[in-house]
Amino acid sequence: MITRRAFAAAALAAPAIATLPRAAMAARTLRVGIIPILAAAPIIVLDREGWAKEAGLELKFVTFESGPNMIQALASGTLDVYVAGVAPLAVARAKGIDIRVVATTAVEELVMAAGPKLAPYFKPGVPAAQALAAFRKDTGKAAKLATQPAGSVPNTTMQHWLWEVAKADKADAEVVPMGIDATQQALLTGAVDGAVIREPAVTIVTQRDPRQKLVALGGEMFPNQPGTVVALTGALVDKERPVAQALVDMTVKAVDLIKANPDRVAPHIEAVLGKGIVDTATIKAALTSPASKFTADPNRIVDATRAMQAYQVKLGSLDKEYPLEGLFDPSFFQKAPKS
Repeated sequence: MITRRAFAAAALAAPAIATLPRAAMAARTLRVGIIPILAAAPIIVLDREGWAKEAGLELKFVTFESGPNMIQALASGTLDVYVAGVAPLAVARAKGIDIRVVATTAVEELVMAAGPKLAPYFKPGVPAAQALAAFRKDTGKAAKLATQPAGSVPNTTMQHWLWEVAKADKADAEVVPMGIDATQQALLTGAVDGAVIREPAVTIVTQRDPRQKLVALGGEMFPNQPGTVVALTGALVDKERPVAQALVDMTVKAVDLIKANPDRVAPHIEAVLGKGIVDTATIKAALTSPASKFTADPNRIVDATRAMQAYQVKLGSLDKEYPLEGLFDPSFFQKAPKS
């Protein structure tokens, strides 16, 4: 009997990547901006599996703390590929930065974690708003909740959960913006009472301190939460379509491989994200956690991106809704081989 996993593995083994003309193989280098989160796994896997090299591409990675920070690099022309949250991109296009979303890597990747002092208030059957109110009543202060800067997907998602889903009193929660690494460290040291985090931070934090508690998953915080995307500069899309197609083909194949064989891809991801601190077993656990939902289909997040933009306007982190027309280009995904 052929199992689903065996079928997927067989499909992944088949040639499925567009290659560039031989003359271009030694010349084409892509500068790729990533955030050190598990949602960057597909782009890491396709590189470390050797598929990029086979396709005639060399990827040069540059790490950033957030999507808004990466926009500056796009504006200066120092990046070809953006692998981060979708939220800042419509604004970037409105400011003259020609960038196109050609694939996604993950959705609903953000979760809400409560630290040791706050976690006991989140009991079964107790609404989140009531838990936060009880914490403030007992401690005399609002719960400090860390997330990334205003305008980012994590910040928007956290506020949507607090004010629209949980309907918490604004006196009961203080949103504290900080970088990704700082957020994880602040949660572990007790400098904040809770945080919006992503894998592998979710697994790292809960393994190091079992008192940490996940109190809301991504879909609860913002339905079909738009997560990390693969976006290319307009020049790359318009003038080097074979390059763009090859990259999307590989992204689709990498997503399939991550789902089918986490054991195989975990060492690749550990080598890039682990920094000698996170081991392969932790990465594997993160790949299979409830907070990891890998998908390459950009069509899946268009409506959710529009809804997120509307909410950013309500928050005041965005001055107005920006048109999404032209931001998403699903044509490469539609042509990509599927397992």
